[in-house]
Amino acid sequence: MGLRALVGSGIAVLALLVGCSDRDGKTSAPPAATRAPIITVSADQAVSPVPAWRAPAVAVDAGNAAALRKRADAALAARDLYASADSAIPIYLALRGFAPTDRAVAAGLDRAVALLLLEGEAALKRIDEEPLALREAHQAAAVARAVAPEHRKVEAYLERLDRADQAQEANRLGEEALNAGRIGETGQGGALTQFREALELRPGDVRAAQGIAAAESALIRRAEVAADRDDYAQAERWLAAAAQVRPKLDTAADAQGRIAAQRLARIGHLRDAGVAALPRPGGIDEARGLLATLLRIAPAGDPAAIELRERIELATHYGLFRPGQVFTDAMNFGGRGPAMVVIPHGAFRMGADAVESGSSDAERPLRTIRFDRGLAMSRYEITVGEFRRFMNSTKHRARATRRGYSTAYDERSGNLVRRGGVDWRSDYAGRPAADNMPVVHVSAKDAVAYTEWLSAITGQRYRLPSEAEFEYALRAGTQGRFPWGDGSPPARAGNLTGSLDASPSGRHWRNAFDRYSDGAWGPTPVGRYAPNAFGLHDMAGNVSEWVADCWHDNYRRAPRDGAAWFNPGCRTRVLRGPSWSSSPAQSRAAWRQGTSADTTNGRLGFRVVREI
Repeated sequence: MGLRALVGSGIAVLALLVGCSDRDGKTSAPPAATRAPIITVSADQAVSPVPAWRAPAVAVDAGNAAALRKRADAALAARDLYASADSAIPIYLALRGFAPTDRAVAAGLDRAVALLLLEGEAALKRIDEEPLALREAHQAAAVARAVAPEHRKVEAYLERLDRADQAQEANRLGEEALNAGRIGETGQGGALTQFREALELRPGDVRAAQGIAAAESALIRRAEVAADRDDYAQAERWLAAAAQVRPKLDTAADAQGRIAAQRLARIGHLRDAGVAALPRPGGIDEARGLLATLLRIAPAGDPAAIELRERIELATHYGLFRPGQVFTDAMNFGGRGPAMVVIPHGAFRMGADAVESGSSDAERPLRTIRFDRGLAMSRYEITVGEFRRFMNSTKHRARATRRGYSTAYDERSGNLVRRGGVDWRSDYAGRPAADNMPVVHVSAKDAVAYTEWLSAITGQRYRLPSEAEFEYALRAGTQGRFPWGDGSPPARAGNLTGSLDASPSGRHWRNAFDRYSDGAWGPTPVGRYAPNAFGLHDMAGNVSEWVADCWHDNYRRAPRDGAAWFNPGCRTRVLRGPSWSSSPAQSRAAWRQGTSADTTNGRLGFRVVREI
């Protein structure tokens, strides 16, 4: 049925609800928090269909015609056009039937119809502010159709009313679609298509404009809901659709700015939460989950994602530290522990192959050791001053002290000889040692006792390095014959035996690095020579060092993870690294030697590692 035939169709509009969509774009009933009223018209104001108009009966005869004409003119002047039998149009129609050729009657009827159309046009203009004005427009149309259906102006008015009706119907359909979540952002059907059709039929239609604004708001709300679920890709798609609805306005752009700020804050929160989780038990897995969410919502190459990934990587391998970091632990009685350097995780080839000059079967089979986690190693060999704090705060009696002697260097013979009264407080020759000298004349058991004490007063786990850890740190990324690679040592490589070195009495080494001099005979204060690539001093010289392993004749069946190969009760321990008096063959990176755990002498000390 056509709209003109219907004349009116009722436009009661209750509060419309803006639907939401899930991640797949499917619509669903909107939750209470998303409801947005657009237009509200109470039910008792609803427009009911306007019936066809029939002119009230007016009796005309020769005796009352003149009086009726005056009544019609008066009603016309008062703009009482069609309400009753005393209104202008019913009287003019009765007079026209009585006197069809009366020009005055025809003119009065024309003026009445003109005023009727003016009232109808005025009603059409009020539709935006008064939805029920459309009923008035239809009433005027019903009268005009009954009075002058072929009149050109009536036809034009009816055409405009038809467009208003079609616009109202399009609005109604648009509101229904919007309420059902069919926004029509793709341009194929849906609420937006209906509202835009209403605007084409009736430019400036406020109801349609409100509907378009509501559709835009619905798309923005979908973007907000998607953002609240961390689905920013979907949010961007909804925002892009919203930006096409009213491109000349900043509504979508403002929403985009809000969601972008929300996204940035969310990214920052995820990064901070991930960093905060890392120190907690199970925190690395928690941080990885947060990183997965962050990577899903952050733009490619986002600095926060890069930072959290790096922090997780560091925490996985280094705990709360970074490779190369130097730190000390507080002691519970005051002061600080030894300076520690965080060495990087990685892998290396441990031992020597069969063709390496000076190597032995004890350094084979050559094998790859991988460290999945870094560790901290003391930057320097443990000094006399550091060992003194241990001895002063414990009841420990060092092996050389209990025994009453140690092995010290004798300048007259150029050999290491037994000498009484020499212990950890002595230097390599048995004289009192300065606090910055590496402690020597300590046994493997003395070194282990120091690590246990250090662990107790710092609350951290200190120990001797394993043999694998020591060689890994000694090589520091190189894989040559010596800690510095192959060939002669570079200048200031360490406190080694050099052919240019001389003892206090002028002795020279018979088996030494040719043309090398480090300016020392005997150990030097720690840290005098350049550090290696891991930041560790005196690894390639100064004193040899105790490690945690028991002695085994080769590496068969040795741990593959770099842990110490230790047998409870073993009496023979391993020392690693060259000393101030080591030959070139003993200065090789793979060199190792077994000796009694009770051994003490002037060229053997130790350093510690701390687990991180």
